Amino acid sequence: MENYYLGISAFYHDSAAVLLRGGEIVAAAHEERFTRIKHDQSFPIHATRYVLSEAGLSIRDLTAIAFYDKPFLKFERLLETYHAFAPKGFQSFLSAIPIWIKEKLFMRNLLWDALQTVAGGTLDRKPPLLFPEHHLSHAASAFYPSPFHDAAILTIDGVGEWATTTIGMGSHKGIEMFSELAFPHSLGLLYSAFTYYCGFKVNSGEYKLMGLAPYGIRDTDRFKRYKEAILAELVDVREDGSVLLNMDYFDFATGLRMCRDEKWESLFGVPRRTSESELTQPFMDMALAIQEVTEKVVVQLARTARRMTGSKNLVMAGGVALNCVANAKVQRAGVFDAIWIQPAAGDAGGALGAALAACYIWKGEERLSNGRSDAMKGAFLGPAYDDREIERLKYRYQATWHHFSAYGCLCEETARLLSEGKVIGWFQGRMEWGPRALGNRSILADPRNPEMQKRLNLKIKYRESFRPFAPSVLAEEVGEYFDCLTDSPYMLLVAPVSQRHRLTVASGDAMDIRDRLYQLRSDIPAVTHMDFSARIQTVHRETNERYWLLIQAFKQRTGYGLLVNTSFNVRGEPIVCSPADAYQCFMRTEMDYLVINDCLFEKSSQPRWEETKRWQQDFLLD
Repeated sequence: MENYYLGISAFYHDSAAVLLRGGEIVAAAHEERFTRIKHDQSFPIHATRYVLSEAGLSIRDLTAIAFYDKPFLKFERLLETYHAFAPKGFQSFLSAIPIWIKEKLFMRNLLWDALQTVAGGTLDRKPPLLFPEHHLSHAASAFYPSPFHDAAILTIDGVGEWATTTIGMGSHKGIEMFSELAFPHSLGLLYSAFTYYCGFKVNSGEYKLMGLAPYGIRDTDRFKRYKEAILAELVDVREDGSVLLNMDYFDFATGLRMCRDEKWESLFGVPRRTSESELTQPFMDMALAIQEVTEKVVVQLARTARRMTGSKNLVMAGGVALNCVANAKVQRAGVFDAIWIQPAAGDAGGALGAALAACYIWKGEERLSNGRSDAMKGAFLGPAYDDREIERLKYRYQATWHHFSAYGCLCEETARLLSEGKVIGWFQGRMEWGPRALGNRSILADPRNPEMQKRLNLKIKYRESFRPFAPSVLAEEVGEYFDCLTDSPYMLLVAPVSQRHRLTVASGDAMDIRDRLYQLRSDIPAVTHMDFSARIQTVHRETNERYWLLIQAFKQRTGYGLLVNTSFNVRGEPIVCSPADAYQCFMRTEMDYLVINDCLFEKSSQPRWEETKRWQQDFLLD
């Protein structure tokens, strides 16, 4: 009889649910995709219903249910932290503790109540409910789906219960944890403090800080002063990669902010940037300084993991593992022969890790690994929709479309439209797992178009103009365009654009950010960042044939085997889940065409779009 395991993450941010059949991932989904609330932290009722439906199961059929951390340990950390910093943090204490006493200390009851809601009534059988530690969940999500028989495991995030960073080893014997760094000393929280000070949203805008860093200017006294100040005043970086934060500068342990603004202003000579205000050079230099410090720490941690484990392979998870620039530095440092990173490296991925821990550690099932490919199925683990959902668009919106009976013809027509400068929403198959759109819920464009980066940011995504776009490139062609050392199927590594595609750029350090932004740096300018880098997705026919065939058709027409790929959403909106979500986003923006399955929607042929509400107010800015 087959064993089924349900993994759940909830009540902090990025709630999610995952279902395993043995060690096989049946389905995985973020709650935000169903509720349309970005980073939804509520119990994943919709996601849980979905993953169970993929296998035709009810909760009573499950072998076990695993929650991604230990609430009592987290409560212990809160109490000890407030005690250690007393009398500071009294206001925060009054805010946090009643919620814990009322709800979170009774997590079992809270979970069973939610699961009964999923079931639609009283449960006649309650499977075992398990609580692996937070960083064990991250470690399991990194090692067990990886292609490696053994690997060093590195997990880095803000904080779990107590741990903020761990080093372990995965093998046929299971997972063994070797060392950990404890709260409040956290690389993830250090990076988030700079996210906050630069005017971005914590737990949401860290990737913006990473994208802003290349606009910093290294050869200036200000940048050098900023980096020296970080290393001298804010954090002590040890040789093994461990960090000690100077808590005189931080407020996250017991306060309601990430840092002490007045002390940071004195240290850096610039007040905290307010959200949505103009981005000036000091914040670009600050972003570059903390990015370089982060890269240094992650590389040193990787070296320590190699020394501790002796393994030639490394797997990574935790929110900091989404920093693809730091990941590439680890790769290029040559510390390990091979690296694999969990595509849902943040808290959503904890749901997967919790289920895997239940399967392999609690139940003791045998892990199967071929040593060549991972077990993530390309990360296409969410819901798919058939043409009946498209037909519903006709009745709901009076939508019109053209159906292609041959997929090859659809690819040729889509490639033609892309080559003519059209922007196309692309909706196919099962939704992606993780924060990246990988070709099934994507907005696509021509990377050769010098106006495309500006158009996509300002008229499609409605987001900040400095933000870069990623290329989806045929795996067989990646070496033509990028100095890439390995496959990057989950868009978690950056690589330099190859010299043959670069253009000479005049020194523009004194230019305004917008002037520097729109300088042509290559013959694929829409995916070339300020520093000639790109965050790459290699597209493999084995895992996403339909997307591979589209890019192949674009190559046959243009000679270029890559496309601009950005997530199918606008700023503050979760990635679209259903055809209705896709059609709404298509009609609200200046996208030209929409493809859902084998149907092509032309904007000019749709009925006039009328909304009585200001829809952008539904989405809080990220």
